[in-house]
Amino acid sequence: MAGHGAPDAETFDASGLRVAVVAASWHTQVMDGLLAGTERALRDFNATATTVRVPGTFELPVVAAALAQQGYDAVVALGVVVRGGTPHFEYVCSAATDGLTRVALDHTVAVGFGVLTCDNDEQALDRAGLEGSKEDKGYEATSAALLTARTLAGLRDGTP
Repeated sequence: MAGHGAPDAETFDASGLRVAVVAASWHTQVMDGLLAGTERALRDFNATATTVRVPGTFELPVVAAALAQQGYDAVVALGVVVRGGTPHFEYVCSAATDGLTRVALDHTVAVGFGVLTCDNDEQALDRAGLEGSKEDKGYEATSAALLTARTLAGLRDGTP
């Protein structure tokens, strides 16, 4: 597990940013943790967000694209895929990653990648930001999206 090497937490007043969260519905306990981490980050950054739920991780990119088209400054994508005995894991992980990358590049919008791709349920729970978890990927994805949105806004204003 990574966990080490993360940058120091930097917060700022993000109240002027339009933020959306798109979250999958599979693996309820893990998703509840990811969403709670997102809420903690939004509070720390003085931001609010519109939250949209989708059936699974595969559906994240299309809804993230629709939100980007609506003018959101940051879109946080939350999902979890746990490896099984079929190639389904690879297909869904690849589709979600490629799709969310495309949203970011095609719309020049900050996309927080909060998609857990784990070998088992224990790994997912360790990253969900729940009590006893080693990492809080919902918080991290939200923080990354807000910091990137601020950078993009600065670039548009000519102040990198």
